[in-house]
Amino acid sequence: MKSSDIRKAFLDYFASKGHEVVASSPLIPGNDPTLLFTNAGMVQFKDLFLGLEHRSYTRACTSQRCVRAGGKHNDLENVGYTARHHTFFEMLGNFSFGDYFKNDAIHFAWEFLTSEQWLNLPVEKLMVTVYAEDDEAYDIWNKEIGLPAEKIVRIGDNKGARYASDNFWQMGDTGPCGPCTEIFFDHGEHIWGGPPGSPEEDGDRFIEIWNNVFMQFERKENGDMIPLPKPSVDTGMGLERISAIKQGVHSNYEIDLFQALLKAAGELTGCADTENKSLRVIADHIRSTSFLIVDGVLPSNEGRGYVLRRIIRRAVRHGHMLGAPAGFFHKLVPALSKEMGDAYPELVNLQDHVMKVLRLEEEQFAKTLDKGMSILNEAIAEMTGDTIPGETAFKLYDTFGFPLDLTADVARERDLKVDEAGFDAAMERQREMARSASHFDGNYGKGLTLDGETNFLGYEQLENTGSVKALFKDGEAVDQLNAGDEAVLVLDETAFYAESGGQAGDTGFLKADGVVFQVKDTTKESGNHLHKGVLVEGSVKVGDKLTATVDAEKRQATALHHSATHLLHAALREVLGDHVHQKGSLNTYDRLRFDFSHLEAVSTAELAEIENIVNAQIRANTPVVTRVMNIDEARETGAAAQFGEKYGDVVRVLSMGTDNFSVEFCGGTHASRTGDLGLLKIASESGIAAG
Repeated sequence: MKSSDIRKAFLDYFASKGHEVVASSPLIPGNDPTLLFTNAGMVQFKDLFLGLEHRSYTRACTSQRCVRAGGKHNDLENVGYTARHHTFFEMLGNFSFGDYFKNDAIHFAWEFLTSEQWLNLPVEKLMVTVYAEDDEAYDIWNKEIGLPAEKIVRIGDNKGARYASDNFWQMGDTGPCGPCTEIFFDHGEHIWGGPPGSPEEDGDRFIEIWNNVFMQFERKENGDMIPLPKPSVDTGMGLERISAIKQGVHSNYEIDLFQALLKAAGELTGCADTENKSLRVIADHIRSTSFLIVDGVLPSNEGRGYVLRRIIRRAVRHGHMLGAPAGFFHKLVPALSKEMGDAYPELVNLQDHVMKVLRLEEEQFAKTLDKGMSILNEAIAEMTGDTIPGETAFKLYDTFGFPLDLTADVARERDLKVDEAGFDAAMERQREMARSASHFDGNYGKGLTLDGETNFLGYEQLENTGSVKALFKDGEAVDQLNAGDEAVLVLDETAFYAESGGQAGDTGFLKADGVVFQVKDTTKESGNHLHKGVLVEGSVKVGDKLTATVDAEKRQATALHHSATHLLHAALREVLGDHVHQKGSLNTYDRLRFDFSHLEAVSTAELAEIENIVNAQIRANTPVVTRVMNIDEARETGAAAQFGEKYGDVVRVLSMGTDNFSVEFCGGTHASRTGDLGLLKIASESGIAAG
């Protein structure tokens, strides 16, 4: 059974059980500062589990592309040396958002795995684990599914703290969590290893293939476990692992998805041994690097770009070990597109861009690889003991671009280790060289507690009367505000636009007889518009009626700048290429700023051409057309989505310019006609980081 057939069967099965088939989200988590990369299928549904977001469906299934190569979820150093570690993998998952719970989740998993209509795995090869205190899950397996007690293993808090267990899942230090039940496949007595919970559990005989997580709690920063509004289900099954089982092989690298890549890598490097560890590293890394670039990441010295650079350089170094000619790695992209392009057409569409990014990075690293290896070999030759000094590892990183894990790779091959503490000490002196993890810290779930959503009226009007539904002062809910209080005021409906999509929030006033609240900014949280400002006069209580009046002049000027970013985005793609993606924007009443991905500085001639294209669209003075449609219909229009934005089931699609020059998802406010913009002038262009 081909991997593509398994992927399709999984989605078809859960679609038959009433699940919405949801497309894979990008590898860059939208609006989630706690994660470096999407590392599990549930990431795009995080707000649903927390009750902060609502969609038209209560059950979903996905085949989610994932990367684990940075931050807390980092498998990089094991890749190539084990049968199942990867930097990139696909996670098949089914999810319930307050719909079904443990009983249905377990029955669904068992039916898909064992029924003749679906995967038809031999029941005698399967066993399960449950959290030690989860009697409900145990009874379902034992009394309903019919697994004997010896096939069900209770796993307690085996990691040194309360709820620190292989069978208690949590996204991070904070956020949704709960007990889980895992399904294992027995690869046979000829492979060393014992069942889960045994001293030999780290062997390769019993392999976890499916994890059913029962989301019951939200873990707060202080460790409190708060019951979620509606218990939910998050499951995951690695496509590569289940493919190995269905294809009768033990290692993931033996499945069809990898065999074609290993063959292509062998031809490019001159290595015919498909079990060679370096060849496996290369085959794995072309997947993660290509998909990261597709999702807009470019090599750099910090953050996500630094992780991408590490993976590319690790692959290039392993090719160097095999005697591969310089510039081999990017030539693997067509083989990857052929293997995975049907499931991920964006890979095919951006193939040339991916190859260019990889080629440029290969060329840059090739200039220093030989010199760096020479210095490392000299340092090893002069060593006493079995540890490469931290200062040496840092010099290789700082001067020659050798990531620490690449030096550790070399050390491992020679039965050596690296003084990582010494490396870290040297790094502290030049911390700006790699700030990868610190940018992505955060406590998910901080914020004001609010029910319902604000009804936004601002597309049609700039003034309305609304009722005060909540008041906050110093982050705490209060019943009344008095003159002089700096506070947050929430109305049941408002004409004030809340900051999102790069557009600044509205300013203005909320008034009643004897009451004046000056709104200095408007933001959004959990669907509610937060009017932030100061009570200039009078007092306000929850339930009071206020007239909301937006600063019309600032709103109009901001809307013009927002419309200009849409034309600018389309012009950038026309001049520089389809690889250009919006990476952020700022639209205020006095200017716009547009961030985008590109490999090099934009030339003066290109800037002039971009300006001319935008201004030609402005002079055409075509109507700006807004259509409200469901998300699937909107995607079929080819509308561009904004980076980092989440979209509901119904979206606004904005079209402007001749022949639909620009078509984008956008919830912002805009001009009526392109001619309203007058003129676009690019005041400056600069790089904020490599790429």
